Amino acid sequence: MKDRLILYLLVFLLFSCGQKEEKSVSGSLPNIVFIFTDDLGYGDIGCFGASDIATPNIDRIAAEGIKFTSFLSASPVCSPSRAGLLTGRMPQRMGINSVFFPESLTGMDPEEITIAETLKTKGYRTGIVGKWHLGHMEKYLPLNQGFDEYFGIPYSNDMASVVYMRGNDVEEFKVDQRFTTKTYTEESLKFIDSNGDQPFFLYLAHSMPHVPIYASPEFEGTSNRGLYGDVIQEIDWSVGEVLRKLEEKGILENTLIVFSSDNGPWLVMEDHGGSAGPLREGKQYTFEGGVRVPTVAMWKGKIDAGQVYEDLATQMDWFPTFCKLVGSEIPQDREIDGKDLGPVLFENGNREEDSFIYYMLASQEAYREGDWKIKRPYAGFGGSRGMKKVDAHDTLLFNLKNDPGETTNLAKENPEKTAQMMRAMELSVKQLGPLPESKVSRTLQDNSHYEYLEKKRNEKN
Repeated sequence: MKDRLILYLLVFLLFSCGQKEEKSVSGSLPNIVFIFTDDLGYGDIGCFGASDIATPNIDRIAAEGIKFTSFLSASPVCSPSRAGLLTGRMPQRMGINSVFFPESLTGMDPEEITIAETLKTKGYRTGIVGKWHLGHMEKYLPLNQGFDEYFGIPYSNDMASVVYMRGNDVEEFKVDQRFTTKTYTEESLKFIDSNGDQPFFLYLAHSMPHVPIYASPEFEGTSNRGLYGDVIQEIDWSVGEVLRKLEEKGILENTLIVFSSDNGPWLVMEDHGGSAGPLREGKQYTFEGGVRVPTVAMWKGKIDAGQVYEDLATQMDWFPTFCKLVGSEIPQDREIDGKDLGPVLFENGNREEDSFIYYMLASQEAYREGDWKIKRPYAGFGGSRGMKKVDAHDTLLFNLKNDPGETTNLAKENPEKTAQMMRAMELSVKQLGPLPESKVSRTLQDNSHYEYLEKKRNEKN
């Protein structure tokens, strides 16, 4: 009898220890703060190598948490990348291949399931501050996509009719963009302050450093990289304000914070367009500079400080990661392309899969498997006001571990590897199955009346 009691006691202690260990990772439901920048380059942050821009608060997240050095966006342009982040799905599965405009009558279908919607099933209060860019018609706006609150500019800040919206209504038609970063920060702090004991999800999506760039007067001239650097330093200040607010409320240790970018820098904008650092090309291209983005995350006491993860991870991974973290079900009625990053964040482990299909708009252009990346032949682009000139190239093969800058084409000297990667790419694309047609983001104006008048005047002359 005594032996049996001892055995029961041992089993109870082991079970209790196991329960406590599990709680150390899950515990009470954490707050989640996701800070998303627009067109921020890999070479624009201190902890990713920038020496002419000071980013102590973003660097703090990396130092006290984890830095991802090979983190890929879902797309090298805005709207598709945001759709991929919020749903965990390749944007091509949703027909979101191009960028939405103020004249767009389409957007991300409300039938898609967003991070906000899945968190709400667990009692989260959800708010977005900043750029939405997934459709500005009411049916596509954040309040119909799982968010309780919305304040911000619904599309890019270089588009016509830049307005501040609150909920589904326009609150301000005249936006002074010098103060946009500061305004977003103030709105974010209000959202955090307004929460009691309810867990919250704050999606702070900065409009900057997408052009046109502006910094508030107190940040102008503060960096060593002109106005662009000033803009980044103000964003870093904003990150610091969020961290301070969480500390002030005593909830920093129960908050997972992620900082990232939607795609690479808009290099055609020159000194207003950021830097890809050691990476090749930038926004609008499927070289690493267009899709590999600076990403850091911290959760004090849960994510070990100072981690560096060098293997592949993607923006689509946050959806299943957050689902698993809070205990909500990952949808089974649709393909979810992201993978749970829990083992990476909390166990110093690895992501489940190491492949990625690169798309620019609806064009499938490249494929990665492990350290290897293959790119299809490209006809080249002569350049325009909005898109950088890039020369034509044949099939390209790179080992990204040895050559993250994609400088040395290994295709000719590795014909077997090139063939294997080409087969793997074709198979992966085939396994996607039929994809929907691209959503119509804008249509051409009918200018035949002007053409008529011009022709009529020419005939008179």
